[in-house]
Amino acid sequence: MIHTRQQHEPANKNSTTRQGAIVVLAAVMMIVFLASVVFSVDVSYMQLTKAKLRAATDAAARAAGEGLSREQDIDYARQAAKDIAAANRVGGKPLLLDDADIVFGNSSQQSSGAWTFTPNGDPINAVRVFGRRTRSAPSGSVPLFFGRVFNVLDFQPVQAATVVRLDRDICLVVDRSSSMKLYLDDTSPTMSTSDSRFCQPPNMTLSRWGALSVAVQRFVDALEQTPQSEHVALVSYAGGINGASTYTACSYTSNASDINCPLADDSAQVTSAMATLSTKKWNGMTNIAAGITKGIQALTDPGRARPYAAKTMVLMSDGAYSAGTTQPSLVAPQAAAEDIIIHTITFGEANAAEMQAIADATGGNHYIAPDAASLQAIFEEIALTLPVVFTD
Repeated sequence: MIHTRQQHEPANKNSTTRQGAIVVLAAVMMIVFLASVVFSVDVSYMQLTKAKLRAATDAAARAAGEGLSREQDIDYARQAAKDIAAANRVGGKPLLLDDADIVFGNSSQQSSGAWTFTPNGDPINAVRVFGRRTRSAPSGSVPLFFGRVFNVLDFQPVQAATVVRLDRDICLVVDRSSSMKLYLDDTSPTMSTSDSRFCQPPNMTLSRWGALSVAVQRFVDALEQTPQSEHVALVSYAGGINGASTYTACSYTSNASDINCPLADDSAQVTSAMATLSTKKWNGMTNIAAGITKGIQALTDPGRARPYAAKTMVLMSDGAYSAGTTQPSLVAPQAAAEDIIIHTITFGEANAAEMQAIADATGGNHYIAPDAASLQAIFEEIALTLPVVFTD
């Protein structure tokens, strides 16, 4: 029997090589995939931590601002920030703040609209809080889940939040000279002593004073819509002949100026004081300087003025100054020296140039009210000026 050798074809070497390459590539891709999963987990965690840190820092800054407003005490405000921060967990731990993380100072708005914060600046109207999860922070840094893979063991986020809390002490300084009894459609800038209305209280429907009373009520109502705390005072002024401190007519004596309502947190007291004035037979000239001086007194009363509240005076006049020995714009720098901003309102026949000069001297705005509706809208606009903002 003859045996023949069976010939076998050798395996395809290219196919074997190709299969090996695929296995290696799959292993590499698996490693890359796992690395990307690991990386995305940590990145997502970092983003979540930053979001929580931002929220906690904002809450702490707001708490400090509200605490400063309510108690007018920096230590109280600082503790309020710490308490709120610690109530928020960031990266698995309460956010703890050092005293150095809570900075009080002054924020001012630039012409561009941007805000500039000056640490320890005066007057204090803002607080900046730094929320930190760094190695040197009380809560430490944030460990990562898979950071060792990339030789990155932790994450150190920092957030800052600055809140401007412009609570205001406001003094309304209003004109109660004789001309305020004139009707809105009168063309004469002054009231004659022979006018039948001279010895009567103002007509609350037709007179300039009646329009002013509505404007003050709208001002008070607008304050109820604002988030900050305002304390409000009311000063009225007139003036005697040749600079006299009083004016007597119709068996009634009017002072050059009066604090009709001292600073109070209940703004209804202002409207009550206006209602009382509306029943009186006051008269007199227009001593605007006396009104400004009395307004400064009301806003700097050590028993009522708040040290960390912005001071604002709203000065309204319906006539050119005709009483007093001092030009009103020369008294305005005294208000500026007390960090009081004066917004002026020209109504009726008031001297617009002088009222503009008063506002300019204190960094305030000057408004012209040609009619009752404009007067009321201006008072409301001033009341609604936004005083509380996050600036970063």
